[in-house]
Parts: sequence; structure tokens; C-alpha cells
Amino acid sequence: MQKVSVLLFLAWVCFLFYAGIALFTSGFLLTRLELTNHSSCQEPPGPGFLPWGNQGKPGACWMASRFSRVVLVLIDALRFDFAQPQHSHVPGEPPVSLPFLGKLGSLQRILEIQPHHARLYRSQVDPPTTTMQRLKALTTGSLPTFIDAGNNFASHAIMEDNLIKQLTNAGRRVVFMGDDTWKDLFPGAFSKAFFFSSFNVRDLHTVDNGILEHLYPTMDSGEWDVLIAHFLGVDHCGHKHGPHHPEMAKKLSQMDQVIQELVERLENDTLLVVAGDHGMTVNGDHGGESELEVSAALFLYSPTALFPSAPPEEPEVIPQVSLVPTLALLLGLPIPFGNIGEVIAELFSGGKDSQPHFSALVQASALHLNAQQVSRFLHTYSAATQDLQVKELHQLQNLFSKASADYQWLLQNPQGTEAALKTVIAELQQFLRGARAICIESWARFSLVRMAGGAALLAAACFLCLLASQWATSPSFHFRPLLLIPGAWGLGGAILYAGFLTTTGLKLDPVVLGTIAATSSLLPFLWKAWAVWGSKRPLATLLPMPGPVLLLLLIRLAAFFSDSFVVAEARATPFLLGSLILLLVAQLHWEGQLLPPKLLTIPRLGSSSPTGPQRHSGTYALKLGIGLLLCTRLAGLFHRCPEETPACHSSPWLSPLASMVGGRAKNLCYGACVGALVTLLVAVRLWLRRYGNLKSPEPPVLFVRWGLPLMVLGTAAYWALASGADEAPPRLRALVAGASVVLPRAVVMLAASGLMLLLWRPVTVLVKAGAGAQRTRTVLTPFSGPPTSQADLDYVVPQIYRHMQEEFRGRLERTKSQGPLTVAAYQLGSIYSAAMVMALTFLAFPLLLLHAERISLVFLLLFLQSFLLLHLLAAGITITTPGPFTVPWQAVSAWALMAAQTFYSTGHQPVFPAIHWHAAFVGFPEGHGSSTWLPALLVGANTFASHLLFSDSGLYLGCLHPPQASNGLEGVCPQVHF
Repeated sequence: MQKVSVLLFLAWVCFLFYAGIALFTSGFLLTRLELTNHSSCQEPPGPGFLPWGNQGKPGACWMASRFSRVVLVLIDALRFDFAQPQHSHVPGEPPVSLPFLGKLGSLQRILEIQPHHARLYRSQVDPPTTTMQRLKALTTGSLPTFIDAGNNFASHAIMEDNLIKQLTNAGRRVVFMGDDTWKDLFPGAFSKAFFFSSFNVRDLHTVDNGILEHLYPTMDSGEWDVLIAHFLGVDHCGHKHGPHHPEMAKKLSQMDQVIQELVERLENDTLLVVAGDHGMTVNGDHGGESELEVSAALFLYSPTALFPSAPPEEPEVIPQVSLVPTLALLLGLPIPFGNIGEVIAELFSGGKDSQPHFSALVQASALHLNAQQVSRFLHTYSAATQDLQVKELHQLQNLFSKASADYQWLLQNPQGTEAALKTVIAELQQFLRGARAICIESWARFSLVRMAGGAALLAAACFLCLLASQWATSPSFHFRPLLLIPGAWGLGGAILYAGFLTTTGLKLDPVVLGTIAATSSLLPFLWKAWAVWGSKRPLATLLPMPGPVLLLLLIRLAAFFSDSFVVAEARATPFLLGSLILLLVAQLHWEGQLLPPKLLTIPRLGSSSPTGPQRHSGTYALKLGIGLLLCTRLAGLFHRCPEETPACHSSPWLSPLASMVGGRAKNLCYGACVGALVTLLVAVRLWLRRYGNLKSPEPPVLFVRWGLPLMVLGTAAYWALASGADEAPPRLRALVAGASVVLPRAVVMLAASGLMLLLWRPVTVLVKAGAGAQRTRTVLTPFSGPPTSQADLDYVVPQIYRHMQEEFRGRLERTKSQGPLTVAAYQLGSIYSAAMVMALTFLAFPLLLLHAERISLVFLLLFLQSFLLLHLLAAGITITTPGPFTVPWQAVSAWALMAAQTFYSTGHQPVFPAIHWHAAFVGFPEGHGSSTWLPALLVGANTFASHLLFSDSGLYLGCLHPPQASNGLEGVCPQVHF
């Protein structure tokens, strides 16, 4: 019954943590109200005359169309400098040589030869810079919020008004080919579509080649009005190799050839749009808001003249959402209802032969329509929610009223001065930019109350775990009273809150309801802690940890509230870990608690009393500390620079072998990676052999002997295929593809089999019955009965030995006449540590497969750090300490810091661009179909691999206390050790 109570207590703690995280994220992951209103030709955006030039035209919809067809080429992750024209080399300056520079040469040639027909813009992207959010912005003209980033690989249909819906409502034929994300965003919207899986970021060619197979025949057929081609090769090349790899030059050259072919096929009534949805970092990733990520290219071209003047020397910067209202009016469509973008005014100037006054009037008309639509949206949105600032909104409405009045006066007086037109254009642009600014500010406002409440609830849950861990050491403590009263309080609080909402008519928020229940359940516990601990015991007993360790933890906690620390956490964490290691060595030296690392020999029963442990000099602890500091320093060589520090250079060891150029260097690195695997295998087997745990005939031990080498062999073979798949001969590519699926799955299955065997038969102790009975047995299960004395709580290994005594009791009685029976139990001291080492090793291989090959060196350092730290901590713990053993806080703190350090050493950062999406395709190179849980599991395991390994090996901390041998049955318990 006590076990059930403990499980229920753990479930309550999980509920508290879940409620706290849900409340915090509800204030941090922002959302906005999505209106379902739609624009239509029958409903102008506001009162007043039709735009100038539209009067008297039958069927005119807001503004007469200038183009009847559009070709939209969306090159995923087309960063602006990929398309930026290269200026001639200046004498005296070193030439800049990067693989991606100058590869889109056709854009520069068109800008030079036909300056009135083309423009290149720097498209300013709003974060988050993930593909689904950018597609949403490119079709609705609105701003997705931060929470939308979570839907990047589980997209839902766009319910807001958008360009695709307006095109289909107008009867336009929309043909799409490329990224299958569009299928989920716009189901059934295309007259013809060719979708290709987009999730496999290691595949550079399947999507692009599929598009090219259909692009030119579809374009020549003429059975389309809008043609959309979404290429993914550049984005996938960035994820796989980075922008500075020769493969990027090849993909950009391929895109340049596509643009040339399309330009040759364009007709006079067709507009070509080449756009990037976002940029990429120097590592090829995206998702954040660094300058390289939010800077994309936008190129417009038409066989007919578009612009009255030549392009400026420096391309103009425009918001990405400005493309939506621009395309809508150029095609004669209503602007989507929720758009907050600003039309690109110079596209409505009428070409190089148009009169300045006429061009300015057309531009003012387009801007006024745009401003009317945005004003209508702001009015509708502010009436539905209170997100927008009332004061700023009132000022914007006043500005729009003045600009609209001035525009109406110009329509009634067409001969108005050009200066008046420029004034109206400036006022309308000021209104549109102000409206966009107020929306960005409002939709990026965090709920500090919810965030603070969630953090407070999480802190209270941690405090509960701290006190419960102390109370649980008392034999008279039971978890049941700790559950009944808080459970009743939590249920009562939830009922009261639901009743309050019912009487007031307010909307039920499940997050707040769960928070009320969690907080109510904590109230009696907090009251008890305040009454018992606050009145009878000093405050120091609530935090039973050394002062320096507490100071380090408080510094780390406080630093999480500093933006600068978050940026520099990868460097600060090893510093804190090194400080703690030095503190441990100094403490062990000055307190004289150093013990020898050699095994403690316990003599046979009946002989002289065991010899006490010999004190050891500080040299032992000093060697362990130096080894730990050296490992910490070596792990720091594997670092990934945050985007906020452009002067920093990331470690080349974090990139996969496939991104390396040069066969000899790649072979050397591959040999180093395989050497790390072999070293890890040999180290684990030597450790188990030294402590005698390889002598047991148990299934897990046999698996370590034979299954573990197979896992190493399979991992090394998979790395060889993954690093050279692009160089494989065509006749072997099918074999390589099949092996890339089978090998990682086989390694995972072997690891799962080893873990299952370990769970089934975890004990690796060898038990022999000598003298009268010549047979050998192994212990099946450890003694797991209820504790009957304080000794049962103090020492666990003697319980196992007592269980073996009882098992052999009957045999002893039957063989009394033949002499005493000797029962030998070997390696009881490593009964837990051996199982933990095996479990840690089995778990490490699947996690290692999800990382780049050279991360294997980091995993080797992880194991080495773990063993060194455990021996350093065990050196200061005596076997004669009375009472139940508790894990020291120094060990817990060091373990947490090592997990954080390894998180950064494996190339991770707490930002979206640093997520290793390629992990989702290890063993699944063709993708996962419609499944999202499996890729999410793989990416999550890759991201939190260090925490998973350290949480698993954290059980190892419970083995720090060297157990005592049990007296009783005539026998031996030799070599009891840690």
C-alpha cells in the first residue's frame, strides 16, 4: 500500500509541475485572435469614391488589375546576400570568396539590362522564421505569433482571409508544386497540385527535381493563372551542410538556371516573383530573429516596364507582409481582411513613360485602399478583443481620417499640386506603418502575471519535493496523509472556481482551472511547512546543503533572469562546474575525509575483525579534480556560438562528416569517431571485468559481451554510409538507402533488447555454494520485502545477502552431516553500479545515433566525467556513517551542471534555430508520412540527450555509499567496494 501512496504522490507532483508549466507558457507563448471575416469585391473597404482610374470600368474590384498572371517562385531560405549583386572588385582590397556569392547572376544581369522591368528588395521577415509561419504571412499579410512556431510540422488549414482563397473565389486557376506544407494550409484550394514531402532536411534534390519535372510543361500548357513553385533544396542544403559548403553553390546555380528559363517563357501580362520565405544563420539554421534569418530576397520582374526609374544603388528594405496587398491589387483582387502590410507604391507608378502626376495619383489610390482595409481590420479587431492600445489606436484613427479627407479632396480636384499628392502619400504610409507597429507591439506583449504565477507554482512544487525527501527518511512517515488533505483542497478549489465562472458568466479557461486546483492542493502543505518548520526549527534545516553549494545554485537561478547570461550560459556553466569541483577537492582535503580508491577487503567470518579503511593523501582527490577540470575544458572545445555573438566561431566538430570537403580529412575524422566508440566499449567492459561483473552468466552480461560490439559495429557502419551517401555510385545508391534504414533501427532494437534484459534480470552478482554442493546459481531478484527494522532502511546490500541466506537455508540443513556449506557471494558491492553502467551504455547508443558523428567524442567525455565525479564524491563518504544514506547536495549540483554543460557541448542552444531537425530522419530517410509523434520523439531525444543520460546515471548517486557486509550464515562477501 505504501508503494501506491508513493506513486500517487509522484502523480501529484507531476500535476503541479504540469500546471505551473502550462500557466507559464500561456503567458509566454503568445496568441492572437484570428478573425474569420473576408474581403469581397461587393463590399469596398470603406466609404468614398472608387479609386482614381477605376471609375466607369465594369466589374472593377477595388482596383483594376495590371497583370492577369503571376509566377511565384518561392526559394526556401533564400537569404538576401545569396541574391545580392556583386560589385566589381576594388583594387587594394582582398577579394571575397564565398560559395554562395554571385551564383544568382541572372538577377544581376536583368537589373543591369532591363532596369525599368525588375527590382530586388531586401524583404524584412518577422520572427519566428519558420516555414509555416512565413507561408502564413505571405498569404494573409498578418503576423503569426510565437506559439505558431510549435505548429511548423503539424500545420492546420488557414482559416483567415488569404490570397489563395481570394484567387479561388475569383475563379483563377492556381497550380502548385513543391513543399507539401501547402496541402495542409490550403486543402482543396488548387486546381492542380504536385506535392512533395518536405520534412527530410537531408534530402536536397527530391522536391526540386519533382518541381522541375512539372514546371515547364505546366507553364507551356497555359492552363493556369497563378503558378506557385516552392523549392526546398537551398533550405535543406543549409540544414545539412551550411551556407559555406560547395553544395550551396550548386543549388543556387540550379535556381539561377530555373529563373533564366522562366524569364524566357514569360508573356507581357505575367509578373514573375522570386522570393525567399526567410534567411538562414551561418550554420544554415533558422527560426529566430538574427539579422541573417530575417533578411530574405524579393525579386520582381515583368516583360513590360514596371518602374519609372532605375533601381537604387542599395536595395530598398520592405516588410515581407507588403507583398500580400501588392499582389492583390496588381491582380485586381480584394486585399485579405486581416492584412497589415503596406503596398509597394512604386509598382503602381505606371512604368517609365507615365507622367509623374498620374503615377503619384495611382500610388495614392492604392495606398488609400490599403489604408481603408487596415483601418477596417483594426476597428473590427479592437471590438472583438482588448489587445490593442487604446491611446495609440485613437491617434492612428485620427491620422487616417485626415489622410482620407485629403485624398477625397484630391479625387474631386484632379489638378491638385504634386506636393499635395506627396503629402497624402506620406500620411497614408505613416498610418500603415503605425498600424503595423501597434500590432507588433500588442501581439508581442507577454503576460507577466501568468509567467510569474507559473514560476511561483514550479518553485512551490520543488519545495514540496525537497521537504518530502527529508520526511521520507523517517520510518514513521507515510505518504497517505500527505495526499488526502491536499487532494480534497484541490478539488474544492476547482469546484469553487467553476461555480464562480458559472454565476458570473465568464469563459472557462482550463489552464487557470488547473492552476487553481494545483494551488489549492498546495495550501495545506505550505501551511504545515510554515507551522512546523518555521516555529520549531531554524530556516537552515529547510535547505540542508552547504553554504557554498547553495550560493552557486542561487547564482545560477538568478542568472536565468538575465538576457546576457542566457547568451553566455554555454561559457558560464563550465565555470560554475569548475568552481564546484575545486570546492569539492578543497573540502575533502581540509576535512580529512579521503578514502583509498582500492577495494575494501572483508575477511571471512570467524577471523579477526576487519581492518579499518586507510586514510589517503590529498593526491588522489587532486588527480580526480584535475581530470575533471581537464574533461570540462575539453568539452568546451565543442561549442556552438549564439547568433548574438557574431565574432565567435563555432566548433567544426559539431558538423556532420558529410559536410566536410576533402577525403583525407573526412577519413581521419571518421577514424577518430570510430575510435571513440571502441574506447567507450573497451572502457565499459574493462570496468565491469575489474569489478567482476563480467563473470556472471546472466543474460545482460552475455549481451554486454556480444550485443554491445554489434551495436558499435552497426553505428560505425551507419556513419560511414551517412557521410558518403552523396558520393556513392548510382548502382549502389539503392543498397546504401536500404542500409541507412536498417542499420540505425537495428542498433535501436539491440539497445532496447539490452535494456529489457537488464530490467528482467538486473543483478549481475555471482553466487556459489561450495563444499557439500558443487553447483552455481545466480541471484534472481533482490530482496524487496517491507522493511522490518531500522537496519533494513540503513543498508540494502545486506538485505540481498540475507535473502541468499534464506534461499540456501534448506540445503544447509540437508547437508549438516557432510560438513558446513560455504556460500560465496561475489561483487555485492557493485550490484547496483554495474546495472547502472550497463543501462547508461545501452541508452547512449540510440542517443548517439541522433547526433552528428563527431559528437561521439563528447559522449566519451560524458562517461569519463561521470566516473571521475562519482569517484571524487565517493572518496569523502565513509562506510561507518550511521543512519540511512542520503545523496549529498554537492553531487546533485555537480550532476545538474554537467547535464547543462553537455547540452551545449553537443551543439544545442535554447533557441529555435539550434534545434537538430535532422534527428527525425535517422532510420526514416523517407519521412514519417502523417505521423508527428515519432519525429517529435526523435528530435526531443536529440535535444535532451544529455539530461536523459544524466538522469539515468543520476541513479548512480545512490551507490556512492559503500555498503557493509552481512554477518550470519557461514560464507564470504568478498571485495565489497564501490
